[in-house]
Amino acid sequence: MTEATFDRIADQYDEALPAHVVAHYLDKRIDYIARCCPPCRGLDVGCGTGVLAARLATRGYEMTGLDPSAGMLDVMRTEHPEVDAVRGSGDALPFETGSFDLVLTVAALHHIAEPAAVRATLGEMVRVCRSGGRIIIWDHNPGNPYWKLLMARVPQDDGTERLIPKSEVLAGIRAGGGLPLHSQPLGFVPDFTPPALLSAARGFEKIVERTPLVRRLCAHNVVVATAAEQTA
Repeated sequence: MTEATFDRIADQYDEALPAHVVAHYLDKRIDYIARCCPPCRGLDVGCGTGVLAARLATRGYEMTGLDPSAGMLDVMRTEHPEVDAVRGSGDALPFETGSFDLVLTVAALHHIAEPAAVRATLGEMVRVCRSGGRIIIWDHNPGNPYWKLLMARVPQDDGTERLIPKSEVLAGIRAGGGLPLHSQPLGFVPDFTPPALLSAARGFEKIVERTPLVRRLCAHNVVVATAAEQTA
């Protein structure tokens, strides 16, 4: 999807999925990130309207959000002025080497899609992370069969996306000089879950995440890595 398309849908982007399901995944991601890395200087690559970055800011993180879409950033500046907004591309991050303690991207790589750009983005994320910092990639799992159905009916997906295998993420991190620490499949609450059943869905999700073989069907692959010592 082009930047112009994201500009056009920016005002409706946050309403594309049911609010209670969005809140579930937002809470899940915030808690996970906090366990991996305490409050620090953070960069959200492909931040969209800045909802995740803003929540991290309320937890004490000093957040910068980067996105190629001016429309998305306009929403973020209005709704979440506590996050520094920077327009730019993930494959050429406009920051010095080692600028951040935490560099993350959530549900953005599949929009970048093109293999060379995905690898370049992962390499840039490693580059701008300080030595010993944390890099977190949280993106759609190609092994989950529901994604194609969901992506066919949300405005931010137009068919140009490519779901990125975990092996490609790990290879890109290593190619950029990063060291993967651990990875796991997470998430199994679909968008059609009624509010009254959310608690039960959360419980079932935990079972799926802990069950060998079955957990390969989780909605997302999550990779945590660190940056080795770098020179400017």
